[in-house]
Amino acid sequence: MARRSVLFAPGDQPEKLRKAADSGADVVVFDLEDAVVPDRKQAAREAVRDVLATVESTCELCVRVNPVDDGAARDLSVVLSGGEPDSVMAPKVPDADAVETVAGMLAERDASVPVLALVESAAGVLHAEAIAAADATDALLFGAEDLAGDLGATRTESGREVAHARQHALLAARAAGVEAIDTHYPAYEDEAGLREAATEARRLGYDGKMVIHPAQVPVVNAAFTPDDEAIAWARRIIEASEAADERGRGVFVVDGEMIDAPQVRQAERILARAAE
Repeated sequence: MARRSVLFAPGDQPEKLRKAADSGADVVVFDLEDAVVPDRKQAAREAVRDVLATVESTCELCVRVNPVDDGAARDLSVVLSGGEPDSVMAPKVPDADAVETVAGMLAERDASVPVLALVESAAGVLHAEAIAAADATDALLFGAEDLAGDLGATRTESGREVAHARQHALLAARAAGVEAIDTHYPAYEDEAGLREAATEARRLGYDGKMVIHPAQVPVVNAAFTPDDEAIAWARRIIEASEAADERGRGVFVVDGEMIDAPQVRQAERILARAAE
């Protein structure tokens, strides 16, 4: 299943959890971490447990636990007592050991679900390759806001201050063969800006983008869904590739351009995404 949009909902607000599950997002994250103040953590755990046990949704339901040294075990003990989510998100992952620790906590509770690793610190970015390559990691997510705070950087519209880290996370995910999910766009009422940011992320190679408001979901889904023009191009490439194979040729021409293996792989990815 595609992970074009990854929507967060506060774990201590059951009504928002249920609405998020019906938002059209590919992944809905029931958040027990940043969206919940400390004295509401237990109430949030119980709310997430109860909603997971009763909500009907076709999206991937994920739970973002607290860091491994600050409540993750308690989160999982309560949430898993009512059933399993589709995935678990580990926040502020500093290294591969943190991912494996979460996987171990799941195994201790007889749960077998994939882990989405959120890289949002200097240590996390520097260890992104190992984090992405960890056996339990199913996707690598890049968080720019926390990273900027960790660096002491000022966030700008261009994102130049986190551009290197953003690319590094993408490279790590691709090298490990896991999905790469881009940081969220904070100005949720700025539809044009969101569309531009999501389109840029797709062009860089990201598979999806985190979102913080249901209104962002359709914009992000559209940005990461191949349009008719892209699908038509991909089909022409595949058809020409098959014809070239029959003639024993590795290079051929489509629309006046020389095409070989890299473009064929790109066309295959486009058609695979369109079929999801």
